[in-house]
Amino acid sequence: MTVNNWIGKGNWEQLKASITITREEQLKNLYRQLAELNNAIMGKTGRGTVPERRGSGHHFQTVERHQETGNRSGAGGHHLRVLRPAQMGADLRFHAGEGDHPASGRVCQIKIILTWQRKRLTTQDRLALDSWNELVASVREHSDINPTDTETEIRQRRERLEKNDEEWFKYYFAMYCTCESAAFHRKATGRLMRNNRWYEVRAWSRELAKSARSMMEISKLALTKKIRNVLLISNSADNAERLLLPFMANFEENQRIIQDYGQQKKPGAWETGEFTCMCGCSFRAIGAGQSPRGTRNKNFRPDFILVDDIDTDEECRNPERIKTKWKWLEEALIPTMSVSGNYRILFNGNIIAPDCCIKRAIEKATELKAKGIGHVDIINIRGKDGLSVWSEKNSEEDIDLFLSLVSAAAAQKEFFNNPVVDGGVFAEITYGKVPALSRFKFLVIYGDPAPGENKTKKSSTKTVCLLGKLAGRLYLIKTFLDRGLNAEFVEWYIKLLEFVGGKTTVYCYMENNKLQDPFFQQVFQPIVRRIRRERKISLYITGDEEKKTDKATRIEANLEPLNREGNLVLNEAEKDNPHMKRMAEQFKLFNLQLTYPADGPDCVEGGNRIIDRKARQSEKPVIVTRKSTRSQNKYRV
Repeated sequence: MTVNNWIGKGNWEQLKASITITREEQLKNLYRQLAELNNAIMGKTGRGTVPERRGSGHHFQTVERHQETGNRSGAGGHHLRVLRPAQMGADLRFHAGEGDHPASGRVCQIKIILTWQRKRLTTQDRLALDSWNELVASVREHSDINPTDTETEIRQRRERLEKNDEEWFKYYFAMYCTCESAAFHRKATGRLMRNNRWYEVRAWSRELAKSARSMMEISKLALTKKIRNVLLISNSADNAERLLLPFMANFEENQRIIQDYGQQKKPGAWETGEFTCMCGCSFRAIGAGQSPRGTRNKNFRPDFILVDDIDTDEECRNPERIKTKWKWLEEALIPTMSVSGNYRILFNGNIIAPDCCIKRAIEKATELKAKGIGHVDIINIRGKDGLSVWSEKNSEEDIDLFLSLVSAAAAQKEFFNNPVVDGGVFAEITYGKVPALSRFKFLVIYGDPAPGENKTKKSSTKTVCLLGKLAGRLYLIKTFLDRGLNAEFVEWYIKLLEFVGGKTTVYCYMENNKLQDPFFQQVFQPIVRRIRRERKISLYITGDEEKKTDKATRIEANLEPLNREGNLVLNEAEKDNPHMKRMAEQFKLFNLQLTYPADGPDCVEGGNRIIDRKARQSEKPVIVTRKSTRSQNKYRV
């Protein structure tokens, strides 16, 4: 049998078509045949009435499920690859059992195939597909173009925008640029764009557009051919693919990018988690622990590694897992880059634990800063001045309202890069009923002033506590803990005196070490004398000049044993008072590193020392007669 005979009689052309045609094209052919059948049936006359089939689910999307091979850290081991949204056969009318139409058998076969294809989608798949369709629709909606633009106009616009990063972002990614960028955004972009070899950690708070900013930067570098091979790393393969979807959607459906840079979807190299653009840059999503070895785009090794959302709370509770993950980053991931080529490594995340990958990356970037290729950018939602670092997006009112939804520990971790441990030292806070004030021999009002005459979030908190001790229990009866003016601070003493109402003796003290003494003498004492004169009240505040030891260890040593035994009691009647809430919060978040304010516990400790000292001073001396000592002396003759 000759080759020509085999080609002719062996149906080579059909066999070749079945091998070379893609699944997408096969499904398109099926839809086309359905449409033709629909038109034929709609135009048929004199052959009886064809029953209508509505709501039978012929609006469908075609997706293909792929079984992932190799090591995969995501759940389920499969993912969706969107081929092309389709909406066919909405008005399809046919009766599969009718034999009067010559193609009725074929219609049944096609219907069975498509129904089977639809049934393969799980609920998770359908949700993922809906999310993809929403993303694509939003990208199209925010990338409208003028189709009449000439080649010259397109070239001039492209050249003009490429000279200005911010203007480029606003035009091609209008969907993400809903407000003006902040100064720290622009500085970070400038560093990344101008350095061909770079290692940076962006420990930015939530709501500061870490992922969106890096997506726009990487897209520009890719479209302008500055980078050729991008790896996106996250804590799992599924999360890495999710973070890569906005890249894919914009390269595929962003009309402005397509108009100015050409179609970017490359046939045969376009699926979720790994794709190559027509501009020549490839993208691959990798979960932590997966093998990145051998990753190449033609002869280009990875030249941009984006590590986004690499840490998880669960892993950070196990130091060994963090150690293993960091070892993978340094030994398996980063060495995939070219030693002699360009490389950019960018970590996105915030500090969620004392030991996490972001913390280790910060140490490495700090080390590389001496070599001129490293930078650490720690940005909290509020700056050192206590105000929003991105006021164009996050107003002070919005920040205050949102932070009120979560605990102080959660707010510190997610928005201030300060992973404090809730209950690390003071595990439990005891609330109880305070005995009648007349039962106390005396009470102490102790104040801890803070420098500054303002109420801004940058200033420290001032504290005044009303304390009493009975039967070995220290009662925090009432407290004021807030930022305020010096006159307000003194006013708190008066309110606490009025609260006691003469039911027992009250001593008023204020912390006053050598550094604070000029402030105490020149600022507070004149205020006290003025109030005494104007209101005709008896208010005398004594300075506590006792030399104190280290603040953190002093609080732990003197108050933690009391609290552990249930002998540090906060007034349950004041439990809902915002000042008492702040006090309890500072106790819960206290640690020896003082990563969270501890002005309240420090004030309680100072008042407790005064109470113990007064109690010792008020104790009557024990008188022992000589006669009693002589009778107990066994050596007496």
